[in-house]
Amino acid sequence: MGKPGPVQRHALRPLGYPPDARVGTSGLELALNRQLAGQPGGVLRAGGHTIAKSTPKAGENVRSTIDPSAQKAAAAALGGRLGGATAITPDGEILAMAGIAGSDLQPPGSTFKMITLTAVLEANAAKPSTVFPYQTATHLEGVRLENANGESCGGTLVQSFANSCNSVFAPLGAKIGAQKLVSTAERFGFNQPPDVPGIAESTLPQANKVGDDLAVGSTAIGQGDVQASAVEMAVVAATIANRGRRPRLRVDLDSRPSYTRVTSPRVARTVGKMMVAVVRSGTGTAAAIPGVTVAGKTGTAELGPKPLEPGKEAAPGAAPEQEVDAWFIAFAPAEDPKLAAAAMVVNADGDGGAVAAPIVRQALAAGLGGG
Repeated sequence: MGKPGPVQRHALRPLGYPPDARVGTSGLELALNRQLAGQPGGVLRAGGHTIAKSTPKAGENVRSTIDPSAQKAAAAALGGRLGGATAITPDGEILAMAGIAGSDLQPPGSTFKMITLTAVLEANAAKPSTVFPYQTATHLEGVRLENANGESCGGTLVQSFANSCNSVFAPLGAKIGAQKLVSTAERFGFNQPPDVPGIAESTLPQANKVGDDLAVGSTAIGQGDVQASAVEMAVVAATIANRGRRPRLRVDLDSRPSYTRVTSPRVARTVGKMMVAVVRSGTGTAAAIPGVTVAGKTGTAELGPKPLEPGKEAAPGAAPEQEVDAWFIAFAPAEDPKLAAAAMVVNADGDGGAVAAPIVRQALAAGLGGG
């Protein structure tokens, strides 16, 4: 609670709020301000004539969707690390939002490949059985783009997704083009005003601003100028869990769910099956929960070279070690989804599979009653 800033004050003034009114400025108080603050009243006069009047209404009691046990589990899993963790239901209820899950934007890395994969399948640019060569890197616009750890990666599209092959997905992004890639991302919620006040808007450039094939390929693997919140990436997972319907996010427990069709049920089922392969045999095995089928996707976004320690010099010819964000997004159980979750750790000491997947596993297990 506090005095509104200039933007919020400008929006509230036509509604009758005095300039010094105390209103919700962050968190649930901001998200539910309309119900909590009530409605100002007053009389509009011109000379001695009353033109209009309204009776003030007290604020309403509200029940939030936040689940204390889920919130505690998300915060505990995140620990003291800089990052965010969130859990939502497939119909859009926010159960937990710890750390900077909704307020900070970071490049989502390979979690964005869920969006790229959706676009690829819609465009018939590849099928799950399509085979790609094993290689350690690809070249776009004459620039070498390596797999995350320089590993040799390829095989079927299913294997390439499970092992998060940049050498496959960057060229696929360039193949389908910026227009298809950006429009698909926007259907998932990018470049759209957030459903809940206080959550940052996830963005990527408009198609005509992305750039050449290298820039499109970088966008396709969640690098370049792509910026996302952990909450938005949880929505991406929930959309696939909903067989292609994006839920409207809600923090008011008494509000009704609503959805936007993003992709066909057939494409969403295929993406979901390939997410299961990520956890069963790919980069996300650390998210596995005994007795529960988890569908997930890892992401490791490169932020730039790590600063060298004082007095140390880089080895001649060696590639500089990168600072990274670690990501993981998932939903479970895959057969009948009850929860979607996402975690992001900034400047992580490890990749998404090692650092973020265990956070999501803990959040999912707690929410599903497994501890």
